[in-house]
Amino acid sequence: MAKKADNDTEVQIGTPYDDVFRTLLNDCRQLVIQLVNEVFGEHYTGEEQVLFSPEVHFLNQQDGAEDKRITDSSFSIVGTKVRKYLLECQTNPDSNMLVRMFEYFTQTALDEGTISGNTLEVEIPNSAILFLRSTKNALDTMRIRFVFRDEFFTYDIPVIKMQQYSLDDLLDKNLLFLLPFYIFTYDRKLEEYNTNEEKLNLLKADYKMIVDHINDLECKGQLSTYYKKTLVEMSEKVVDNLAAKYANIRKEVRSVMGGKILEYEAKTILMQERQRGEKELTQMVKNLMANLGCTVEQAFNTLGMPEDTRRSIMKNM
Repeated sequence: MAKKADNDTEVQIGTPYDDVFRTLLNDCRQLVIQLVNEVFGEHYTGEEQVLFSPEVHFLNQQDGAEDKRITDSSFSIVGTKVRKYLLECQTNPDSNMLVRMFEYFTQTALDEGTISGNTLEVEIPNSAILFLRSTKNALDTMRIRFVFRDEFFTYDIPVIKMQQYSLDDLLDKNLLFLLPFYIFTYDRKLEEYNTNEEKLNLLKADYKMIVDHINDLECKGQLSTYYKKTLVEMSEKVVDNLAAKYANIRKEVRSVMGGKILEYEAKTILMQERQRGEKELTQMVKNLMANLGCTVEQAFNTLGMPEDTRRSIMKNM
């Protein structure tokens, strides 16, 4: 999601889909692990810690000034080793994203690079771009080429295209992170499905399958009630915006996604939080800080704690 600075005032340029993407990363961060496995061929179990870099990043300009940029999704996964990742989201294919990524790579050299003797070592994060829309001819990778005198190094960036995943693909591969964007696979058919009852029922059946799947995962203890609630709300938000002109689609999807699935969620979440107890939560924060060397704020973010719980724990630390 791009932002530009005008003197000391920031003007935000974005879409509701950026908000959904950021919400999923911040509130359901464990779900991104399976997507990383899919895109980069990793073999994480899903139990690893996901730590995010500071959201605000300052780019040093040639005149010495600093330009504030927002890093939507720079994070590390802590497994047997710590690996860095950068995942960006775009509604439409846009090669200008490469410029933004290059800016991040180069600034990393100043922020996190290490100097040993006469050598500067910089770790470039494993990077990928999610395109919510794409054409049949869209390439599977984007590329940055670094030229050094007569030599060059090419860095390929995988492209994740929503249109290439069927609902069965998403569910079979456990790509829950992408479920809220599933409506984009119908992007060019929305007008037709809105007026054709038979096809509208097919779309409704897909969303019932999504609901049944995440309910089943919750019952098995493989998905928290909070994650399920967030997936439902974010799915509704994407549908409401993409199908803003198609009342029948919005109505039928909400009739499936809402209702019983949300009925007792607030109570369930509250009960789970009370059962864990503040003492246990405080110890979890301390363990993360001791074992991973992270700050208390990073520990809070890793555990996805709400603001009121954070304040309460801070009083007792």
